[in-house]
Amino acid sequence: MLVGYVRVSTTDDRQSTDLQRDALQLAGVDPRNIHEDRASGARDDRPGLKKCLDYLQAGDVLVVWKLDRLGRSLQHLIEIVNQLQKRGIGLKSVTETLDTTTAMGEFLFHVFGALAQYERSLIQERVNAGLAAARQRGRKGGRPRCLDAEKLDAAQALLASGMTVTAAARSIGVPRSTLVDSLSRAGMLVGTDNSAQMPTVENAEPVSRCV
Repeated sequence: MLVGYVRVSTTDDRQSTDLQRDALQLAGVDPRNIHEDRASGARDDRPGLKKCLDYLQAGDVLVVWKLDRLGRSLQHLIEIVNQLQKRGIGLKSVTETLDTTTAMGEFLFHVFGALAQYERSLIQERVNAGLAAARQRGRKGGRPRCLDAEKLDAAQALLASGMTVTAAARSIGVPRSTLVDSLSRAGMLVGTDNSAQMPTVENAEPVSRCV
């Protein structure tokens, strides 16, 4: 049995699924077997797609107008097709004239999978090269783990006036966890009562600040 899936990116009436529905019906899909979503393709929670995939059975063929209506990325599309193949279900795209129930269609999809793996390898290679170049220049990846000197001074002044850590973090515009981490590096003790305490002169350590 042929089962169809259509999708548009908006929930209002600015986009219509009529074009996709007409194409699927011309391909032989019964209108009663067409599932629909009105949501961005980047979303994971597409109820129409979930209902469609649950409805499919071995021997069925999933028909879409274009491949980008189905997967949010090439990798996601390949994952869906692999799951369908394990269940004995084919995929047919009207626009790309792709049909995984044929030998040529299955071969083309394996080519897509190889290209996706190649793309991932290139991205990983570029990321690693960029990190290596940054390390050679004395920089490390990731976000700063503590505040700059100006914000840390402001936070210390607010805490000295009796303000709590949460309130001080809100005042200087940073998450509480960031302020707590910076206070710990600066030698200030953060208690469970949401307060901070400056170290005594005897056990004080130099204040560490990010550049």
